Amino acid sequence: MCEGENGKTVCGVCPHRCVIPEGGKGKCGARGTKNGRNIPLNYGTVSSAALDPVEKKPLKLFHPGRMIFSVGGFGCNMNCPFCQNWEISVASCRKGCEEEIPGCTAPEELAEIAFRLRDRGNIGIAFTYNEPLINLEYVTDTAKLVRKRRLKTVLVTNGCATMETADRVLPFIDALNIDLKSFQKNIYSDVLGGDLDAVQNFISEAVLSCHVELTSLIVPGLNDTEEEMRNMTEWIASLPGGEDIPLHVTRFFPRYRMTDREATSVGTVLRLTEIAGERLHHVFAGNL
Repeated sequence: MCEGENGKTVCGVCPHRCVIPEGGKGKCGARGTKNGRNIPLNYGTVSSAALDPVEKKPLKLFHPGRMIFSVGGFGCNMNCPFCQNWEISVASCRKGCEEEIPGCTAPEELAEIAFRLRDRGNIGIAFTYNEPLINLEYVTDTAKLVRKRRLKTVLVTNGCATMETADRVLPFIDALNIDLKSFQKNIYSDVLGGDLDAVQNFISEAVLSCHVELTSLIVPGLNDTEEEMRNMTEWIASLPGGEDIPLHVTRFFPRYRMTDREATSVGTVLRLTEIAGERLHHVFAGNL
């Protein structure tokens, strides 16, 4: 996922393509250069774990009524001012970790935990809480082992990744919930620290191989217009099987660095949900 250049590496996991010197870190705080190699510094580091209803991811149409073992690490390649899990998403990797270092949760161990939880209704592993794709190697290594145990792997992701990343990880993923945070390029680049084109490309690729559901968090004054929702859902409907892709329209509450505005009104969420339903068959209002 990288190229060598004067002792530095160019990370190819996401569109930032950070140039990282030896001993340094990328914008995500979780990938760095060590011995001339671009590596995930948080390989095997688990910050959070819980057995959750699959609907909490949220996934409404993927094994409803079942549970899924949810795990997270550290870091994120975006910087959303309304982040719900900012304590771990904006943290630099607290303990850089490779497979041989004691204390890390190896892929084999994580897959075995998921397997043992089957009697509690568990269907597999969901990588969530922070951005899983920045720990691409760990996610992929674990997903291969999970599939051998006939369990499922789910990603809850911002989708801000390169096509190289998509090609590497999607063959081993069964379902995704992807945040489509806005349908304005300038909002993605200037406010969220991401790339809308990259997210659209990732979604377009994912729907060809996995079950995909999308989430749009409605933030007052940022992405709450009827015009934007119509533009977004028109694009979603244009994808293969797009009219059947579930969309979760969720309510914003003041968090992290965005405490300067009120929570989204219930009326706004319901109205935008209604508009989305003009093009899509499965639209759900959340956090009401």
